[in-house]
Order: sequence, then structure tokens, then C-alpha cells
Amino acid sequence: MSMAPLRRVFVYGTLKRGEPNHHWLTSVANGEASFVGHGTTVVRYPLVIGSRYNIPFLLDVAGQGHNVRGEIYTIDDRMLSRLDVLEDYPRLYERRPEEIRQDVDGVVITCWIYLLQRFPERLLKGAELLEEYRNSAHRPYTESDDDNVFAEHENGAGKDDV
Repeated sequence: MSMAPLRRVFVYGTLKRGEPNHHWLTSVANGEASFVGHGTTVVRYPLVIGSRYNIPFLLDVAGQGHNVRGEIYTIDDRMLSRLDVLEDYPRLYERRPEEIRQDVDGVVITCWIYLLQRFPERLLKGAELLEEYRNSAHRPYTESDDDNVFAEHENGAGKDDV
């Protein structure tokens, strides 16, 4: 067992149990991760599905949207660095501490969370704002190694590509 300090992370999209990228959290090669429980953001944020890959994005627009439901994990530094790779931090997402209310007891704790700061305006204006992400209930997520998930916006593609 590692002696490195554990950190908490809040996941709201494809990293949750039963979702397409949950294997990142369960792979021992990525580090240690342990499920703590379910939680909800204290601050409301817009959770949307966007890009041609149907990625769930938590947009960094505090006070809009919903108190987003997700899962809390304790992770080690190695897992945090692997999640940074998946989330393309700091190029695509910002990672910062946020307050999360634990569902089981209502206690507010601080967790790392990934927020999208720079995004096409139509992502906020044209998308359904979700309270919780479920791949099976929405447009299916598509994995990609593309460096620019918003390339279609820069090339003037239509609104259906969001």
C-alpha cells in the first residue's frame, strides 16, 4: 500500500461507476482509488453534453444550472496525475477544489473537480442543463484522442455538432 497522501476527487461524468471511463479509476496501473460515496456540488454549475464526441462537460459558470450529482473518491497522487491526462488538464479543463455535499450525511467536504473554462458560447446557450449524467440516458459518449474536441466550432460547423 502506498504511503502517499490520499486526495478526494468528485466525478460527474464518464468516470462514474457504470460509465465508459470508470475503468480509469479501477485500473491499479493508474494508482489507488476508493469510492467514498455520492455527493452534490454546493454551487450550481451547468452540466452539458457537447462536442462531436458527446462529452459531459461541467462548465465553469457558477450559479447557473443545477447542483450536480456525482461520486466522491479518495485517490493517490499517481491516480490524480492519470486523471489529469484523461481530462487534458490544464489545456482543456481546470482542476480546483470545490465544496461537495455528501449524500449520506449532508456533510460538506472539499474535493478536486474538473471544470471547463474556455468553451464555445453555444455550448452553454444551446444545450440541455443536466443535474446528473448517465451515458445510457443521453447521446452515447465516443472516446477520442483528438487534441481539439471543439474543432468543429472553429471551422464554422452547424449547431447540431455541439
